[in-house]
Amino acid sequence: MNEHILNEIPPLSEKDCFHVIERYKTEFTFPLHQHKEFELNFIENGAGLRRIVGDSMEYTEDYELILITGESLEHVWEQGNCGSKMMREITIQFASGLFPLSLLEKNQFSSIRKMFKQAEHGICFPLPAIMKVYSQIDTIASERQGFTQFLKLLNLLNDLSQCSARSLASSSFACAERNTESRRVRKVKEYINQNYQKDIRLSYLADMVGMTPASFSRFFKLRTGKNLSDYIIDIRLGFSSRMLVDTTKSISEICFECGFNNLSYFNRIFKKKKGMTPKIFRSHYRKNKLII
Repeated sequence: MNEHILNEIPPLSEKDCFHVIERYKTEFTFPLHQHKEFELNFIENGAGLRRIVGDSMEYTEDYELILITGESLEHVWEQGNCGSKMMREITIQFASGLFPLSLLEKNQFSSIRKMFKQAEHGICFPLPAIMKVYSQIDTIASERQGFTQFLKLLNLLNDLSQCSARSLASSSFACAERNTESRRVRKVKEYINQNYQKDIRLSYLADMVGMTPASFSRFFKLRTGKNLSDYIIDIRLGFSSRMLVDTTKSISEICFECGFNNLSYFNRIFKKKKGMTPKIFRSHYRKNKLII
């Protein structure tokens, strides 16, 4: 029997703009899942919960605020090390069509458009951002007037779009681009995504965009925030994470198919970046999958 990620069907009526639910719970038990709806999830008093978004696995703090707009991006919150006896969760789900492209392309919605694009990987808001919008989140679930509730959601999204947020899942795992970039950076990234299994040399990439290796190295770091070698490793790790989840290939096969030429190094860099070995990563995902 094949294993599948649970495809959740949220209780969102076709006649409603969005769905808001507030829960108080003693534990998180819902399995690893995905859905096409956008989701903003707030958790209070949940320090120690284990959060999985794509190939990102982290433990949460007391306050957690995550936005996910990736249609096929797996995610779950599980109990982990959380010892809290009562956690509060507010989940807001809405269809992508609530904000059509014709609206998002307007200047007034540019920051929200960029946030939605980044959230295809899942994004995590820092504590200062959460505290900035806490009162809005705190009251949105209890608002009974539908139009007022919609305006609160719009204000909430706008305020969040003005805050910095950290991307979670890697591009190669989430199958989405990080953001709009210069033509030269896009060209290089496209080449790396298509040839990550091969030996990729700095000199070749620099020549591809008409720059010297030294100039290109500085340019790439300035535009992406990462050294070229670190970026290539992250892309390979994203693809290897996806293969660990979606295939039954051995870790050794995945290592070499994803461009790592040494199994020991692959295990070591995977553990350094992901906080666990490839074997544990795979077993953890399988534990959270639902057979349907």
